[in-house]
Amino acid sequence: MLCRRVTRRYPHDRGSAPVEFVLVGALLTLVTVSVLQLALALHVRSTLIDAAAEGARHAALADSSLAAGVERSRDLIATAVGESYAADISAGFGSYEGHSVVVVTVRSPLPLLGLAGLDRGLEVSGRAALEPLR
Repeated sequence: MLCRRVTRRYPHDRGSAPVEFVLVGALLTLVTVSVLQLALALHVRSTLIDAAAEGARHAALADSSLAAGVERSRDLIATAVGESYAADISAGFGSYEGHSVVVVTVRSPLPLLGLAGLDRGLEVSGRAALEPLR
């Protein structure tokens, strides 16, 4: 009996399920795509951090140079995410808690829509202790 009253009171409510499905489906699709884009941005960031640290370790070896560390980082980044992300890499010497270190810095696009995004929007660096000559 209650069902009949609701149906009589709102007779124009028939057919609203497809519209609700489309609206909810669009919202869920937007949330899913946003989570996937965030995961891609975090993956690119951690890949760049790893490549910068690996380049710093390579440059810190006793028989290596800063240019070799930059080249190592460039190769790793170009292989993993693409050449456009390996365009701006620099290396230098620094200190960390009183110890000499090599610092490799990578500036790359911040992926906002797929791999396209803000140019130089992401900056990461990797450090490695200098290996002393004996």
